[in-house]
Amino acid sequence: MPANGEGEFPAHGPAPVRRRLLLVAAPRRLDSVTARRRIAAHLREMDLVEDTGGTDGREWIRKDADRPDAALVCDLPAVARELTERSVPVVYLHSGYRTRGLPAVTAAAVRAHAPAWLPGPRATGPDGARPAGLLAPSRLARDRTRTGCLLLVSGHRAPGHDLAAFAEGLLRTVAEEAVRRTGRCDVVCDGEAAITAAALAHTTGVQVHDARTADVDALHAAARVFIASPTLTSLTLAQSRRAPLTLLPPLDHDQDDLARRAVQAVRLTTVTDPADPALWAPSDTDAHSAWSGLGPDDLRGAQRIARTLRQLALAPIAF
Repeated sequence: MPANGEGEFPAHGPAPVRRRLLLVAAPRRLDSVTARRRIAAHLREMDLVEDTGGTDGREWIRKDADRPDAALVCDLPAVARELTERSVPVVYLHSGYRTRGLPAVTAAAVRAHAPAWLPGPRATGPDGARPAGLLAPSRLARDRTRTGCLLLVSGHRAPGHDLAAFAEGLLRTVAEEAVRRTGRCDVVCDGEAAITAAALAHTTGVQVHDARTADVDALHAAARVFIASPTLTSLTLAQSRRAPLTLLPPLDHDQDDLARRAVQAVRLTTVTDPADPALWAPSDTDAHSAWSGLGPDDLRGAQRIARTLRQLALAPIAF
């Protein structure tokens, strides 16, 4: 026998079973894919399967042998319903800002990305979506040696001809000025990303990224200047890091309403003249002061949703 009883029994019990989570987001929506990434960052101990949205998660729904222990579904009510019908417990997230009421969703838990400071209607109550709070990036610090400009464009609801006109007009002018002033420009776009990419294809120093695969939070951390469509992604990035933000003109009604409500709470400007020197020399001190005026930040929205997913995967009967 081994000396001192070593080896008589296993040093450890059986390895714990890793729970499998399915994470599905609307692939054409910047807010949706960003929310999924931020929540996934708090679920590293789980086996995560991220659906790109090309099949709306349906190949997973139909594979009973591979059925996940729980699922996060962002902005795809039909997918939430189908998963629920397959007895998969679902956390459903309304990731973006809406001027109209939120649609009814079949899910074990329904949440809405709703920063507490943002004026406007908010769905709550036992039969509606509970506010999740602010979904912040997992890493709050920005790079010490940040350079260049990040342009964050959300046009998933804009008609193709309107998006093309915007990309070939103001957006291209801003991107060209960004390269001249800061040395480089990263453009992240959702919706028909190919339209924006085509408009900027021959602009030297500009790199275009599809929101489905781009790590927006990392690109923001590395950028010196941040110019973005009015979305919850852009607002939460700037608020979480107390960073300067200049808004692009809105491309749909929801963005217009969000921009109007946001400027009631915090000092933000909108691009009017791309050649304005003040646009390219934002004050970190002024931005910190402006965001601080909202009061203490609660940045734990992503952690809360991740915790609910863990609970559903381990004890779905409790929901």
